[in-house]
Amino acid sequence: MAIEPRRRADAQDSDLGLGTVAPNQIRRRILEKNGDFNVVRHGLSFWTSASVYHDLLNMKWPTFLGWASLGYLTLNLLFAAIYLALDVHVGALTGGDSIEGFHRFMRAFYFSVETSSTIGYGNIIPHGDFANMVMTVESFAGLLGAALMTGLVFARFSRPTANVRFSEHALIAPYGDGGRGFMFRIVNGRRSQLIELQVQVILSMIDDSSEAHTRRFHVLPLERERVPFFSLNWTIVHPIDDQSPLHGIDVETLQRRQAEITILITGMDETFSQVVHARSSYRAEEIVEGARFVQMFKLSDDGRTEIDIRRLDEYEPADLP
Repeated sequence: MAIEPRRRADAQDSDLGLGTVAPNQIRRRILEKNGDFNVVRHGLSFWTSASVYHDLLNMKWPTFLGWASLGYLTLNLLFAAIYLALDVHVGALTGGDSIEGFHRFMRAFYFSVETSSTIGYGNIIPHGDFANMVMTVESFAGLLGAALMTGLVFARFSRPTANVRFSEHALIAPYGDGGRGFMFRIVNGRRSQLIELQVQVILSMIDDSSEAHTRRFHVLPLERERVPFFSLNWTIVHPIDDQSPLHGIDVETLQRRQAEITILITGMDETFSQVVHARSSYRAEEIVEGARFVQMFKLSDDGRTEIDIRRLDEYEPADLP
């Protein structure tokens, strides 16, 4: 007997790329507030999964500068040790005062720094074929390192990224004529303009109607899924009607069912003319029921609109219908 294949729509509604098995038992967020996924991959070899270029582009600036400094220091210490060994045996370095011990190593180290950075003050010079061969290799390594570092720094500065700021809390607030809505607020954290902004909101929660307690995923229909301009703040609203997965569910139930609402925002950065992304999520304990956001903007004396981003997460109590 042929087995009827599972309907594609059901598979999409139950997965959406976030998985159906592992999220059932997790107690941490699926998606961190800063947009990072709580996923650790195992089973791939180091060389298969390694991507040094992407890692150097994605790491934080302090980490990047720390690794760059460590690499620079390691390179010069390595060549300094080679120069010192040659100097001890064949007098590879000439010039400067006659010194011994630690100061001799430091002379070799400073000569390595001068060579790798092509400074070359001339007070210390290599003597002999072996020393000049090592100096040639280090000069090439220094030029290559400088070129790679220049490219990495330029790529990090020039890569377009979004700085969309999300309200700390999402609200279940009055909406429309006697209805309710799930809503949160975003604002552009940079002076550059974002255009053609689109948003997708996904609700994930445990289905406790069956013994399997499977985590289900639902794409929430929005009042507006796209805005052509993003010069002000944007309050993103999911109307809670009879067809909504949130219909008849309070915050306590969402907490019990380990609900999490993930958001993906896509837009065009006008400065770079490239697509940028932003991600975040809200867990049930970050949802406030019976509140509405306060206004963020006002008119200035000269008639322009002013936005106070400090009020992004401010809300006030509101009676729900």
